[in-house]
Amino acid sequence: MFSKILIVEDETLQRNMLEQLVKRKLKMIPVPAKNGREAIDILSQNEDEISLIIMDLNMPVMSGEEALPIIAQQYPHIPVIMLTGSKDTKDAVNAMKNGATDFITKPFESDRMIITIENALKLNTLKQEITRLKQEKDGAFKFNNLIGNSSGLLQCITIGRKVAASDIPALITGPTGSGKEVFSHAIHGESERHDKPFIAVNCGAIPAQLVESTLFGHEKGAFTGATDKVPGKFREADGGTIFLDEVGELPLDTQVKLLRVLQQKEVETVGAAQPIPVNVRIISATNRDLAQEVAKGNFREDLYFRLNVLEIELPPLRKRKSDILPLARHFINRFCAREACAPVRISEEAARILTTYDWPGNVRQLENAINRAIVLCEVQELDESLFQNLLAPETLSNALDTHLQAINNEETKVKQPQSLHEHNTPYAHNNGTLKTMMEIEKEVIQNALNTHNQNITQSSKALGIAKSTFYRKMSEFNIS
Repeated sequence: MFSKILIVEDETLQRNMLEQLVKRKLKMIPVPAKNGREAIDILSQNEDEISLIIMDLNMPVMSGEEALPIIAQQYPHIPVIMLTGSKDTKDAVNAMKNGATDFITKPFESDRMIITIENALKLNTLKQEITRLKQEKDGAFKFNNLIGNSSGLLQCITIGRKVAASDIPALITGPTGSGKEVFSHAIHGESERHDKPFIAVNCGAIPAQLVESTLFGHEKGAFTGATDKVPGKFREADGGTIFLDEVGELPLDTQVKLLRVLQQKEVETVGAAQPIPVNVRIISATNRDLAQEVAKGNFREDLYFRLNVLEIELPPLRKRKSDILPLARHFINRFCAREACAPVRISEEAARILTTYDWPGNVRQLENAINRAIVLCEVQELDESLFQNLLAPETLSNALDTHLQAINNEETKVKQPQSLHEHNTPYAHNNGTLKTMMEIEKEVIQNALNTHNQNITQSSKALGIAKSTFYRKMSEFNIS
């Protein structure tokens, strides 16, 4: 969860100073190494954990000058900041040519080092996002670009590669937000059509009266409002791949025309006299059970068998627990690149919340949760308070269950009590009458604040409720 910085420095005092700077000022974890050889050995075992490298130019065994080209070649995604006591500008020029992100001469000011590290992390995040966007645009997005290594995802990738190697129609199923479009991108990227268009269409988002025109195109004047000739999505995808998301939403009459595209390899443009041939690979997706839709008469059986030559069922995120944190870090990098800020960390408690939550909205919900947390985050760490909305409903019921059970126990222990005061219960006034729920809630809130020195984050956590709920209760009870 915490970002690590590899510090490669042979001088013990200098290395210790950098370690303290990284820990105290940046709240990141330093990983020490005494020379370039140690650094390369550490990278070979912990590549995924290292966010940045600070390396001295002159060291025994293997210098930074010798290690830099090797690191730049094997780990080009990790930024390197070079250090030297030399004032010769040639050293800086050579280091930058060999792959360094920046160069600092010793002695340096702490603030200068912090700014340099933050800028290097920002730049690296931006580069990664640009690379990702370029891959999607150029059809170079492949299965290796998918985030996660859970067994469920790996099984789907195995089938997906077989689909990519052929040209058969494929049906991707799975719950909403599970990544069906991203997976179809990977199939296209590893197919022979990767340098041709990839066109995604959300069939459920097209107005019923425009479905046919959107998919198959129309001639000018074909109907009222058709002021221009439109080729349609299938012709736009000619030579490449068309992804029909939520294909189960298509009207029956459009399903007939889609069946013709699959059988005859041609589209019937609205208003055209002759069908037009197309060479398109179809990947469709749905969160519905199409077999049940066929039984209900909502989906054509012949079309279902045409589309479902090979089915890939993507698992929900709750069955891919090991993929949650890698996905969260991926989204953090993406949103931080958009906001031009250094990547933030995920606290241990926030990571626990993310990995134990069931994610009914799947990957899309996780993406939205990280986006929301980045916007609300005021420090370089996403803590548990930013994900309280994922927990149980915002009430004090859980926190008060124990107290209410205690009241019930008191009532059953004593036969015909004169008053609750006689039995020393905290849920009664001095005159023996029961306190109201509001009075009990107020006392619980106040006691939590007193116990945790008025710290709202710790108090709300102790009661198992969100900070927003805690604030609201404080307002209701006029607790300042």
